[in-house]
Formats: sequence, C-alpha cells, structure tokens
Amino acid sequence: MIKIETKRLLLYPISDEEMQKVIDDEKDPEMKKAYSEMLQGCLDNPKDRVWFATWNMELKEQPKTIVGDLCFKGITDDGMVEIGYGLKEGYCGNGYMTEAVRALTEWTLSQNKVSRVEAETDPDNLPSKRILASVGFIPTGEVGEDEPIYRGSNLESTAFQVGIAQEGIYTLTVEGKKARGHVTITRVGG
Repeated sequence: MIKIETKRLLLYPISDEEMQKVIDDEKDPEMKKAYSEMLQGCLDNPKDRVWFATWNMELKEQPKTIVGDLCFKGITDDGMVEIGYGLKEGYCGNGYMTEAVRALTEWTLSQNKVSRVEAETDPDNLPSKRILASVGFIPTGEVGEDEPIYRGSNLESTAFQVGIAQEGIYTLTVEGKKARGHVTITRVGG
C-alpha cells in the first residue's frame, strides 16, 4: 500500500471494501455514481488500481479522522491523469486540500507511467481555482466533460520528472521555483 505523508496529512488509496462502504453511506446520487464508477475502475483494472481508487485524507494528529478524499479518473494511453478532490464539511479554510493536492500531484508526476496531471473545476468554484493555482496548475482554455481544464505545469516548465517514486522526501518545483512544503513518500508492504 502507498502512503503519502505531508506535514499534517496521510494520503492513501482505500480498499475495494472501503470504497463499497463509502458508496453505501453516500447520500448524494451524483457522488454515489462517481464513487461507483471509481470502484468499477479498480475492479476492471487491478494493475492500475491506484489510478481509479479513492484516496483518504487522514489527519496525522487525529488518526482515523478523514477530512476529505482525492481520486483520479483513470490513466490515458499517453499517461494523462485527472485529479479530483473534495473536503468534508467543517474542514474548509485550513489549507488541507492545497496540501493534499500538492502532495498527490507531486507523487503522481514521479510515476513513470504519468506524463501530465489535469483537473477540471467549475468556473465559479473560486476555492478550487485557488487550490489549483497555488499548486501550479494553469488554465488550458479547453473545456472537459463539464468544466474548464487546468493542467499541472510541472512537467512542461520544469525538470521534475523523477522516475519511479522511492522512499524519501521530494520537493515540488513549479516554474523553476520550489513550492512551499514537501512530502514524504513511503511504500508500505509490497
């Protein structure tokens, strides 16, 4: 299992059983559908499961306290992954999502299969746009399935491609400058 540790968070993909529980507990029909599609992606693509799984955002100082989650929407043949994310009520405004998106984007770009990271966000969702800008994503001018596309500028503008993630500390570089903070990547088990 992969665990990504930031200053305040642990990020990790959850199991199929845990994903099914999330689906069973979800009240919002749209989110229930999205989580179900993620689980089906995991089941259909066990070798690439990480690119379909829900990733928990757990507070390090309060184990088992899940403040939100992140996900990918699969991986394309040319190595593009799209990141998605959401916070639980009561945890907004603390910088958790910026910290998590930065760390997961950094980890993602360190994977050999990945060429770029993209995200879609509603044009009116100012907090999400601020998160993406803070992490180094730039608007592409393109519109995805529902919303404008933002592309992580990391690979195009820097030499961040580090190959297969190994244990250690990696610092995200955006447009030639070090971003705030770092993440520690730890492989747990096989």
